[in-house]
Amino acid sequence: MKVEETVPSALDGERIDRIVSIIADISRSDATKLIADGGAEVDGVVVSSGKPRLKEGQTVVVDLDKIPVEELPGPDASVALDVVYSDDDIIVINKGAGMVVHPASSHGTGTVVNGILALYPEVASVGQPARPGIVHRLDAGTTGMMVVARSQRAYDSLVEALSEHEVGREYVALSWGHFDSPTATVDAAIGRHPRDPMKMAVVNSGKWARTHLQVLETFNEPADLSLVQCTLETGRTHQIRVHLAAVGHSVVGDSMYGGAKSALKADRPMLHARRLTLMHPGTHEEMTWEAPIPSDMQIILAKCSTHNPDAV
Repeated sequence: MKVEETVPSALDGERIDRIVSIIADISRSDATKLIADGGAEVDGVVVSSGKPRLKEGQTVVVDLDKIPVEELPGPDASVALDVVYSDDDIIVINKGAGMVVHPASSHGTGTVVNGILALYPEVASVGQPARPGIVHRLDAGTTGMMVVARSQRAYDSLVEALSEHEVGREYVALSWGHFDSPTATVDAAIGRHPRDPMKMAVVNSGKWARTHLQVLETFNEPADLSLVQCTLETGRTHQIRVHLAAVGHSVVGDSMYGGAKSALKADRPMLHARRLTLMHPGTHEEMTWEAPIPSDMQIILAKCSTHNPDAV
């Protein structure tokens, strides 16, 4: 699996190894090893050293399959997973808040992967060794439905389905402000933030991204707020959070994208993956799972009142 990024202005003049470490979410030393193993390209040319400095606008491609794995992730039975469905090919879970999906340089244990391996050891041989079974991710602060591949055929099928935008993913978000229209589509490319490479942003040089929005309910207390259904047509990093922020309606509790405000405090972004729909890799039947809004988000919603009778 390869990822492609365009060097933003924030990383202009930075060394290749630092840029690769940010793109792949790995340590600087692992980035150096990946580059030495031929796992990085700059403007279509494989590089062998992490020392050269890149310029804004250059294209970097990183082969995630070449991420060095000194210690493969192991099982951790202490990780509590809410498994809502499983068979020989797939595992569907309702991910809890604060749970990281797979081990990385800053969080090596206690992840969804560690919990999956405790329940389904055979997943260790599926997909990428460093993140076995993982075909898509939810941010640590996002709750809800995600699918994990239990077999290699399921992994290959789901990766292709996701790349072809054939997996349905519907979210609900509590956002700041009232929308001008009950429905909208945000069609804006997403890439690295030009001034902060740890964030994403709407940028002309980014990858095409589209989010469909539908206002479910509006509130006037303790502030102007909207409960919004968000349906992904693409699946870019932080897509819903970035798109809502870009149209002036940041997700409540999202400190990274301007959604942390004193009028209504939340410990995490109020974003929940409510529905997941896919064609089963083995039976080829359409399957759908739904996860109820989690208790912490229900508590926040309970603080909102005086809804607008004109809301959809």
